[in-house]
Formats: sequence, structure tokens, C-alpha cells
Amino acid sequence: MSETTEQTRASRRNEKVGQVVSTKMQKTIVVEVEMRKAHAKYKRIIRSSRKFYAHDEQNTARVGDMVRIRETRPLSKLKRWNLEEILRRSKLAQIEEETKTAAAE
Repeated sequence: MSETTEQTRASRRNEKVGQVVSTKMQKTIVVEVEMRKAHAKYKRIIRSSRKFYAHDEQNTARVGDMVRIRETRPLSKLKRWNLEEILRRSKLAQIEEETKTAAAE
């Protein structure tokens, strides 16, 4: 396969941006994605959220991080997403890393 067909196949997969709400499982994160949609009749913006289980191979994501996940083949009963990248670290994760480095020194 050529490189362009691989890129189009990868880009066809659905991507979502959300916030990590749980990292209690090994190599799995729970990402909450907030969706905004206008009400059909009243046109008021309604916020709804949904949780997705995503595969995090290196366990790099922390609770509160803003992440991008991409749809993938089923990895388990609930896991059908893969962690693509961490867009923004949470303040708690930054403070936690600073205290770890200070304790190591």
C-alpha cells in the first residue's frame, strides 16, 4: 500500500477531544467528551457528555488532562479508542511531577 492510502484510511477514523476522568486501570483511561447541540425546537444549546474507554500504552495520561482519542478496532469489551496525543496537561499533574522531582533530588 502506498503512503497516501494509509493516511486517508487513518484520517477516516473518528477523533474526539475530551478530558481524562479516570486512570485507575492499567493501560486504560476513561475520557469524558462533552457534546454541544442546539435543541431542535427551542434552539437552546444543550450540553451532553459521554465516556469513552481508550487504550494508553505508556500510562502517560493523568486525571484532568485534555486528550485526543482516535477510533480503533475493538481492544476489549468496552475499549474501542486509542490515545492519540495529550493536548494539555492538568494543573494537578504538573504539581505532582514537580513534587516527585523535588523528592528525588
